[in-house]
Amino acid sequence: MNRVFKALSHPGRRRIIAMLQKGPMSSGEIAAGFDMAWPSVTGHLSVLKEANLVDTERDGNSVRYRLNISAAEEAVGFLLSMAQPARAIAHKRRSSLSPARRVKTT
Repeated sequence: MNRVFKALSHPGRRRIIAMLQKGPMSSGEIAAGFDMAWPSVTGHLSVLKEANLVDTERDGNSVRYRLNISAAEEAVGFLLSMAQPARAIAHKRRSSLSPARRVKTT
């Protein structure tokens, strides 16, 4: 899971993930969406692949990339599991304050 969070820490890789949410794309199609050198794009794709956030398949002479939802779901599940105890603690703290000191949250 550390690889997933590392991969998602870069805005370019998050942008690639957003692009792949629309469907599989070739490396050339992905690269066309960026103003960076080809080796940089392929480096980002390699990090995403190592984190299992994308899968690859050969399509003739090119490689197509597809979003791997299960790795993303695992990371989201972890974050949600961390959020639940934090919410309970925050609620308990707010409940223990006198009514005059409570801050209303929406």
